[in-house]
Amino acid sequence: MLPITRKKKITSIIKEKKSVTVIELSKAFNVSEETIRRDLAQLEKDGVLNRVYGGAYIVDGVQNDVDINLRKNIYSESKEKIANICSRLIENGDSIILDSSTTSLYIAKKIINKNITVITNSLQIANVLEKASNIKLIMIGGSFDAKTLAFYGRNAELFAEKYFADKVFISCRALNLEKGIMDSNEHVAEMRRVFLNQGCEVHLVSDFSKFDRIAFIHFADFEKINSIITDKKLRSEWYSHMEEKGIKIFDEEFSDDE
Repeated sequence: MLPITRKKKITSIIKEKKSVTVIELSKAFNVSEETIRRDLAQLEKDGVLNRVYGGAYIVDGVQNDVDINLRKNIYSESKEKIANICSRLIENGDSIILDSSTTSLYIAKKIINKNITVITNSLQIANVLEKASNIKLIMIGGSFDAKTLAFYGRNAELFAEKYFADKVFISCRALNLEKGIMDSNEHVAEMRRVFLNQGCEVHLVSDFSKFDRIAFIHFADFEKINSIITDKKLRSEWYSHMEEKGIKIFDEEFSDDE
């Protein structure tokens, strides 16, 4: 049985931080990691949080900025499907921009054998591609953010504005038919806003969980993108609304095409 005091404290921590790791809770409460895993399992059963490999998170709050080491494991099958679709859209000879999202990290792993140029502000993506001699890797520098393992700030934005790509792949924290494309982090939003203007084609990659939600800051209207790439069928309103704007939706049916 999870002690009431620790239960309340863990609940309070995750409501404030939106995500926690097993390691940090183990240190905070001076108990074993196995004990924390049992605690999180009980709290998930109580409907307080969602468990993922390495920790737990909640989806509430417009400023929900989940730790990247946990985000990598959230909806991993969805990101795998999206990455497969993106890989099919990327051709040898392309220059592409990948943002710092974990979905872009999945894309990077799928394109490692292609002869392309990749521009990114993500340290994790750079680490994946660094030994691929067939890929010309351009790393955007700036102020390093340890929480997202990426570079942001005005210097990063000015650097990114020098480059143009055939295809841009960016993610977001929320999409809403009325309010557009949003994020929970201002620095991330600004970087994505720059990337939107640097590509001949702009593809928004977003798993099913981000649709019909609201996040902290609006950074683009749908007119700025050429397609939405997702992992499941959406509400019919999404297809009709995007068709009116000339925006293609690639979903699970496309991923199943031969």
